[in-house]
Amino acid sequence: MYPNSKRRSPRLAAAGAVALAALTLTACGPSITSGGDDAASDRLQAPTAEQPEGEITIWDRSGDLFEVFEGVIDDFNEKYPEITVNHEAVDIDAKLQNTLITGTDVPDGVFLDDAMVSGYADYLWDLSDVLDPYIDDIAPQKIDVNTIGGGIYGVPYDLDPGLLFYNAAALDEAGVDVESIETYDDLLAAAQAYKDVNPDAHPIHLEQSEFLGQLQLEMYASQMGTSIADADGTLRLDSPEYEKILTFLDTVQSEGLGTRAEYLTPTDIAEMENGNQVFYPWAIWFSFAPQQLLPETSGDWRAMPLPAWEDGGARSGAMGGSSFVLPKDGENSELAWLFYEFLMYDEAGYTAVWGPNDVYPNGLNTSIPAYLPAADPENPLFEPVEALGGQDLWEVATSAGSQIPAGTSIPPWWNGAAEYLGNDIQRMLDGDLTPEEVIRQSSDAIQKNLIDRQ
Repeated sequence: MYPNSKRRSPRLAAAGAVALAALTLTACGPSITSGGDDAASDRLQAPTAEQPEGEITIWDRSGDLFEVFEGVIDDFNEKYPEITVNHEAVDIDAKLQNTLITGTDVPDGVFLDDAMVSGYADYLWDLSDVLDPYIDDIAPQKIDVNTIGGGIYGVPYDLDPGLLFYNAAALDEAGVDVESIETYDDLLAAAQAYKDVNPDAHPIHLEQSEFLGQLQLEMYASQMGTSIADADGTLRLDSPEYEKILTFLDTVQSEGLGTRAEYLTPTDIAEMENGNQVFYPWAIWFSFAPQQLLPETSGDWRAMPLPAWEDGGARSGAMGGSSFVLPKDGENSELAWLFYEFLMYDEAGYTAVWGPNDVYPNGLNTSIPAYLPAADPENPLFEPVEALGGQDLWEVATSAGSQIPAGTSIPPWWNGAAEYLGNDIQRMLDGDLTPEEVIRQSSDAIQKNLIDRQ
């Protein structure tokens, strides 16, 4: 989950360094794919004591979400009174690599972006056995992104479904029927209709940062059940699906239908506030913007499922997300599993996270649970969103999330690929490359500079 661009800026600045760290860890870590007893010894087992006892150290990033998790500890201790939770706010991107390599002061559990899990997998417990009772009730996409070499290396936290956010007031005034948008061709037509009424408008957001542009590309690809690499790490960018997505983005730009701006920068905000940018295909965490950053148009925005790439296609794809990982060198990782099990799969735990709490009085509405029984469209955990005109975002997001296809993996070199694919997308939007050239050039660079160097 990446709800706040200001909070994410250190993460984006460190993307290249993290990618190199992931490649280094992959190269120097112990094997996790050997068979037999070695593979079994990498699988975490839950404690068998009725009342386990001990101390655990849990790393999370500082910020509102840290405070949310902090508030759940008392509930956890009602169930497990003999487990002491040392909850620490840590710069995970800066600290985790060296901690895992040296094996010094290793935490028992860590909050980690899904895109980073595979790069650290050699140092993490395979959670296949402890997750087995829940696996059929977890969003398949989240299992896929945490699966490496047949093992599952993260406890899925959130599901971040892609949605189409739109300025309902501006579009209604222009006579554009949003309900008619079912495919991306329909979105292009609606954007053109809006521009016909407002010639200065560039209605559809086009992401200008390399990292987030690549992340959004993967959201679009996720709708079609694909991703930059398959489960074996084999590059699959050269495909009809990616050509279709890049052609759409190129069309938005070439026909003057897109606002190129970095996510929630002053330019991006200004173009939304003045009514020039009225369509924002993005993850659910965009809902942060109308609530905090768009005072002039707060209340005008709404959310709907993404358009489909073809009639009857999936109306959502995943964009971002996080999980919890348990390092093998943690002293009490099996007790940390109990903490995450409570947080994600116990009704008291996930209600405390997403329901109304001291940090979010109306509930945490920038993501939804990856655990399907918790993501029931008929039983909302967070309340309707005032900044979306009182819309029931829970129903929209959970219904959309249920359509996200499986089959999308994240390779350890994903962050590093933004230097090539993310950059080439921007060059295409500059008019320097065609979609076909983006695919060919990025594929060659990623293969040579990232995959072949693992």
